[in-house]
Amino acid sequence: MAEDHQMLIDGVKSFFEYDEDISIIGSVNNGEELVKLVSLKQPKLVITDIRMPIMDGIQATKIIKKKLPHINILAMTMFDQPDAIKQMLVAGATGYILKNSGIKMLSKAIITVASGETFFDPNVAFNFMNDYIDDNVTIGKSDKVVLSNREKEILNLIAEGKTSRDIAETLFIAKTTVDTHRKNMIRKLDLSSGNELVKYAIDMKYQF
Repeated sequence: MAEDHQMLIDGVKSFFEYDEDISIIGSVNNGEELVKLVSLKQPKLVITDIRMPIMDGIQATKIIKKKLPHINILAMTMFDQPDAIKQMLVAGATGYILKNSGIKMLSKAIITVASGETFFDPNVAFNFMNDYIDDNVTIGKSDKVVLSNREKEILNLIAEGKTSRDIAETLFIAKTTVDTHRKNMIRKLDLSSGNELVKYAIDMKYQF
């Protein structure tokens, strides 16, 4: 595990101390030390932040995946910006979770990514990862779902009975963009269909 805030490392270690399925076998505070630690211990999974001193998590991930491609990498960070997410995925990470998502979701992410599958925090910028997310990807579930300002706008317009074409004309954006936002909100809110999204929008009308 690589994280420049020792308090967070200590907290994660403490939580998993008696876990039968997850064991933290080492921790460091920068990317350079992470590369050395992984080369030495070759764990099944690496958890790394993005911003760290000496070497960041993106560069460390690139080096680790080049040397040891079988090792799975989970990004745990505060960055929800599209560029940061894309860079980590291109570097080789197969999991992305925000630090404020909670320890239970971290546990789920660790188990999922360690098994060779892909995991995404429900609150990351889905709009910029359509090339990475499909039906085989696990999306975490959270009690606290954060919708973007644009998603809130669209949700309120859905509650007013507007179609995707109507919304596109109202907001001066493409209909395909509206459809993408709808799809992403269904994922984030853990809904099963567009009809459920409409019902949710009506129930939540004017609360955003």
